Amino acid sequence: MDSIKADWMSRIGNAARLLFWMFLLLILLIFVLLQFFGSRGIQKAREDLLKSFEEDRKTRVIAMIHREENVSILGVPVSSYISIEDSEAVLRAIRLTPPDQPIDLILHTPGGLVLAAEQITKALVEHKGKITVFVPHYAMSGGTLIALAADEIVMDANAVLGPVDPQIGGMPAASIVKILEYKKPAQISDEMLILADMAQKSRVQVASFVAQVLFKHMPEKQALQLATILSEGRWTHDFPLPVQALKQFGIKVSTDMPRKVYELMDLYPQSGSGRPSVIYIPIHRSSDQKGHESDTSRPQRAAEK
Repeated sequence: MDSIKADWMSRIGNAARLLFWMFLLLILLIFVLLQFFGSRGIQKAREDLLKSFEEDRKTRVIAMIHREENVSILGVPVSSYISIEDSEAVLRAIRLTPPDQPIDLILHTPGGLVLAAEQITKALVEHKGKITVFVPHYAMSGGTLIALAADEIVMDANAVLGPVDPQIGGMPAASIVKILEYKKPAQISDEMLILADMAQKSRVQVASFVAQVLFKHMPEKQALQLATILSEGRWTHDFPLPVQALKQFGIKVSTDMPRKVYELMDLYPQSGSGRPSVIYIPIHRSSDQKGHESDTSRPQRAAEK
């Protein structure tokens, strides 16, 4: 009798464990399906908006937007930056664009690989049609390099670009070179001496490349001066350069940002959890009023960064 009872208890335990794992698998499957179909819906909305923007402006529109997504791999937000995959995709889009057709590039990025950014920049410079870069929030480092290739940069009034000084091993090249001014070679490790040599070469290379990009829009002397200013490391790498500063440098900048660019950014939500850090009531322009705006009653919130 005890053996029969033990056998039944064992079967019940095995069945319970099986049900438990099946339940976990079901939850995981539901999560994956929700993630998949949710991502497809957002992607479709992005494509429709880009198509509408292209029809409005009669241009080829390319969007390179880097930020954390609410829906990501297994719910883990992943930050993104300019990568070789990005350069391949942008170059493909430019290659498929008729030579004389204008290109609009919507750009939101913290920067990334120098090689990838330079490839995109070179392709834009060589394109015959007008290049317009839209910066709704920021385009730093390699993003600034790409923006400099534009015939016109359109920025939000509070958007910023940044310096393009090279970084070596996560450290500013300008700061690495400066070590040689404070210490004698005998006091510096071989590794740091090698880094200093690489840093000096990278500064010359980046400055030279930036100058070549600016030659498209500026006299040679002005282009060389601005290339030096942006690449020499006079500021920290995340130093913001607002519209007013860019105009003083002689860069052609407009603040006439189309509303659809902001609408596209709304389709790239920042990842966030818990209570939102910002909440506000959005203002939408009424369809029957051109000069007046009316409030909606539903609050919107910006996710925590």
